[in-house]
Amino acid sequence: MQKILVSLAALALFVASVDVEAQSRSRVAGAKPNAQGGVTAGSASAASGANGRFARGGAVATDGQGNAAGASGGVVQTTNGGTAARGGAFQRNADGSGTRAGGFAASGTQGTAQSSGSTTVNADGTFAGSRNTQATNAQTGNSYQGDTQYSNEGVNHSGTCTNAAGEVVTCPSR
Repeated sequence: MQKILVSLAALALFVASVDVEAQSRSRVAGAKPNAQGGVTAGSASAASGANGRFARGGAVATDGQGNAAGASGGVVQTTNGGTAARGGAFQRNADGSGTRAGGFAASGTQGTAQSSGSTTVNADGTFAGSRNTQATNAQTGNSYQGDTQYSNEGVNHSGTCTNAAGEVVTCPSR
């Protein structure tokens, strides 16, 4: 798993060096049997053009016993300075248990947003997870902070909005 995450970090560095004005696209993918009796597979792609550039990649490995692990991620940059990145990883065990974690971050002229979360599933089907989200409006300085906890027992959510001075305000409703 560590190798997968390091590969995704290298992919993110690659996109930062791609010439935005160049019109290019690259893609690579492959799979092969591994020493654990399963398969290891991965793919990566990157492109740049008049609207910006991106890179993404993913990998998965199985062991032939019903276990699998993988990760994926991607980054994008627009020509007007907007950026976004996402990443995630999972593990699935032969007994049906597993984990999943992921997140994203984005920034641009409108503001910033980021969110991360994880879920764990037990072999008996019970599960629990959480997600944390933050967003800030670039024009007003207002921000939102939300936390959600969930399980087969139910969902609990809390959220707080603050103004540019850090004072708690009523969150807007849609």
